[in-house]
Amino acid sequence: MNFLESIFRHLRESADRPVLQEIHGDAITAASGGELLGLIHSARTFLRQAGLKRGGRCALLAPNSIRWAAIDLAIIAEGGIVVPLYSRQSLDELLAMLKDSSPSLICCGDVSLRTNLIRAWPDAPPCHIPKEIFSTPPAPEASEESPLPLTDSDSVAIIYTSGTSGEPKGVVLNVGNLNHVLRCTTARLDQLMESRGNAERVFHYAPFCFGASWLLLLSCLLRHSLLSLSTDLGNIADELRRAAPDYFLNVPVMLERMRAKIEEQLRKRGGPVSFLFRKARSEWLLQARGDRTRTGAFWLALARMTIFPAIRKRLGPNWKALICGSAPLVPETQHFFLMLGIPVLQVYGLTETTGICTMDTPGRIRPGWVGTAIEGTEMKLGEMDEILVRGLNVFPGYWNRPDATRQALRDGWFHSGDQGEVTADGYWRITGRIKNLIVLSSGHNVAPEPLEDKLLQAVAGAQQVVVIGNGRSHLSAIITGEANEEETRRALEELNPQLPHYKRIHAFHLIREPFSADNGLLTANGKFKRGAIAERFHNEIEGIYRKKSA
Repeated sequence: MNFLESIFRHLRESADRPVLQEIHGDAITAASGGELLGLIHSARTFLRQAGLKRGGRCALLAPNSIRWAAIDLAIIAEGGIVVPLYSRQSLDELLAMLKDSSPSLICCGDVSLRTNLIRAWPDAPPCHIPKEIFSTPPAPEASEESPLPLTDSDSVAIIYTSGTSGEPKGVVLNVGNLNHVLRCTTARLDQLMESRGNAERVFHYAPFCFGASWLLLLSCLLRHSLLSLSTDLGNIADELRRAAPDYFLNVPVMLERMRAKIEEQLRKRGGPVSFLFRKARSEWLLQARGDRTRTGAFWLALARMTIFPAIRKRLGPNWKALICGSAPLVPETQHFFLMLGIPVLQVYGLTETTGICTMDTPGRIRPGWVGTAIEGTEMKLGEMDEILVRGLNVFPGYWNRPDATRQALRDGWFHSGDQGEVTADGYWRITGRIKNLIVLSSGHNVAPEPLEDKLLQAVAGAQQVVVIGNGRSHLSAIITGEANEEETRRALEELNPQLPHYKRIHAFHLIREPFSADNGLLTANGKFKRGAIAERFHNEIEGIYRKKSA
């Protein structure tokens, strides 16, 4: 039985139980397993009438919703290939991916988006909105309708990479990829939840068009879960309290903001609570290094009985874990949540590896590391410490890009482009991206990511740090947020002596506005578009180096 057949079976078994819900302020819209099967049936009926053929591509361009999930599953159940795209991406970027994937149908989230697409692309294939797609009421036999048969080699999705350093490429994923990775995620989540009898509660806010988000959706539909969908990114804190989840999927920037907000509130509160928190945190970090003090142990024990439970209660009553992926999380943030009693489980992977290569095992977390390779996946280091991967999770190739496929899949291994290191017992750490390497005029190679993490932690008020210096004599940094010059200089004076001479940061430029997807300087899932940043701040960067050499 493949992953889709298993989802359909589970939805039938959960016919009267809510499996998905949308949070709209104080209101909640929920769908049981039976209701979701009904929506899938309606969408399948429409897709057949619209002419979707087996192997045909259907673009899905809409915000997360119960209906998004129904359309997604309906496309695959009809033997089609879903092409999920980010609805808030720029129109030019969307059009490039749509034209590249050449779908026979487009499912749009609303009339406005459809109008803009057709205006910009008069030759676009038929575009349909949910009102049309779900116009046919579910038939009485809807819950018994099965997916069309699929083999392991059948393609089910084309997911476009985020395009941090160039044009996005369509990653083709097949049934075998999903079967394998979903078995692995389910086994690891079983360990986390310890086979609880009640339905596990899961919260989600990231768009389903990203590989990891889509995997979470499919995992929840395979499990005894209730997945709550955020509908307002500006109101996530309240939505989290409404959902009261056991776990949810994060990117590092979200956890770092949560940590910064808690620490800022404690600083402002001052008095005994702030004092106790500082003492407890110092002792926690000391013990993490294998040491301890008697007085510090007392403060830590007191904090565990008093302020840590209060912080956890404000975040939510049911936390089993926070799950984090898309980029390495700084160890300090992972330690912070562990100290509070909320483990952060890191996951490492790429869209090309069906989202996952490694996963933390509950109870065996090492802050700063991303766990061990999942079952059935081999990993090793190649030239320049590049991470190479092979296994059932590795994609068959890029859509319409045979040269890029040959470059990525060589000698039986997928070349990730990520740099890493591995311990003797198989724990992996991600140290950077080969394409992000800065080559100084001295010939030294520098991975910017570790330095960016160090400086971000050292500079009060810093929101983002990008280290630059390719072809230059020394490194500099662009820092966003509320940092000021005096504190930044002081932080560099403390940090630089700890670094080799060629890794020292000699100059910086401060800007208030953070990088974001809206201003074109972050990808949709929060990664730096380093080329766009260098281009946008070309004059400022030139000014940094002219001033330093003067």
